[in-house]
Amino acid sequence: MIVTIDNESRSRARLSIDLDYSADRYKTTNDYFTFPAPVLDTIDKNLYYLLRNSKQIPLDKKYHYRPDYLSFDEYGTVALAPLIMYLNNVGSLEQFVIANVALPNYSAIMEILKDKFPDRKVDSLSEVNW
Repeated sequence: MIVTIDNESRSRARLSIDLDYSADRYKTTNDYFTFPAPVLDTIDKNLYYLLRNSKQIPLDKKYHYRPDYLSFDEYGTVALAPLIMYLNNVGSLEQFVIANVALPNYSAIMEILKDKFPDRKVDSLSEVNW
């Protein structure tokens, strides 16, 4: 199968470990669109749990500017690259040249998934400011 943006987005949409699933979810009344809100309450609530269950390793130069490669090598998916950056307080790819990186245990990530991320009802969505 040829990898396209459409195929990649559809496969990522099914991953429960994608960072977008840690945000509040909204659904439109016609059920055509669901989208994450730009908040990370679940990650923030469990931030210290993830850090406590992380290993600190020196960041190999081959991973400089490439948290997606590190995520793939550690977890088998690139979907956790934003989580790695967030946990290590790295705001952009250009800053991903830190000396040591905290990598949460996969079991800790799965544990916070049991938290059942917030799901707001359609009625609680009053407007979206783009």
